[in-house]
Amino acid sequence: MTAELKAYGINSSCRITGEQGLEPRLTDPESVVLPLHHSPTRPLIVNRHLPIVNCHLTVPGRIANLLSMIRFYQLMVLGFMAALLTGCNGSAKKEPIWKHTKISDLAPTAGTENPDDRLKTITFNIYIFEMPAKNISTLDNAWQILYTNALEFNSYEAFNANSFLIGFGQDQMWNKIADLLRAAGAKKLETVTLLLSDKEASDVAIATLYDEQTVFYLWRDGSLDGTTMGPGTIALRVKAEKIPGSRGVCKLDVLPVFLPLTKSSIPQIAAREQSGEFLFKWCRFGSKMAPSDFIFLGPKRYVGSQTTLDSLIFSRNYDDEPVARTYLFVCSRITD
Repeated sequence: MTAELKAYGINSSCRITGEQGLEPRLTDPESVVLPLHHSPTRPLIVNRHLPIVNCHLTVPGRIANLLSMIRFYQLMVLGFMAALLTGCNGSAKKEPIWKHTKISDLAPTAGTENPDDRLKTITFNIYIFEMPAKNISTLDNAWQILYTNALEFNSYEAFNANSFLIGFGQDQMWNKIADLLRAAGAKKLETVTLLLSDKEASDVAIATLYDEQTVFYLWRDGSLDGTTMGPGTIALRVKAEKIPGSRGVCKLDVLPVFLPLTKSSIPQIAAREQSGEFLFKWCRFGSKMAPSDFIFLGPKRYVGSQTTLDSLIFSRNYDDEPVARTYLFVCSRITD
């Protein structure tokens, strides 16, 4: 029995309530003997986590012990309630910070580029045709069909003096121009597609100058002049600009330029080298255009010397077979 009591944490010297002859003396002055004639059949189980009751405590001591137990249970209840409240608050699933974020909240702030400006684009297709130089007169009818009053020039006299011919056309006129090109034996050499932002320019390479040479051209009064340039590239600088207040209309501007050979990949040095550009401003042309409008550019004659501006733009010689070039600028799309 002693070993069994020790197993439950009870001292063998502590007498168990209910043993015969025990007088608890709950009343005074007379004692009351509890009418118990048998010992408990099972040992008293003491919870190790609860305050241990001292078997020898007097009535005040037992009352104090009882109050201690009540306080203990109160603390347990308060602790349980606090844990429950904390658990309710802490168990709530936190939503990720991005759940309620709108796409508009990620937009650039003031001072950065407006995304709408990047979507406003103008698309041009440039078709380059080559034909036998001997058939160039076949295109004479083309210049009579096309308009010139819609075109703008820095100097039409200089433009014409340098053997440039040009005409403006619309969609319904294209079939006639295409028939004339087929009659001249023209073949499409290349198609260049330009996707331009508003007021953006792009250079389309036309001819390469491998060495330094003098390029000759005529002024508006017909006087001959020349500039030494090269190595580098003769190009057409194409620029498109939208017209404020006019939807679906843009202004095309084309300028012949010489671009010096850029030898450095470092942007700052390349920019200084690029400053050696030469602009043939007197040969600039342009026009207001809508989708399906086109500009047709060609030469008056074939010049095979490759020393004049018009010969570099319009003339080629393949194995002693002279070839003339023409250029078709088509406005394909305008995104407002």
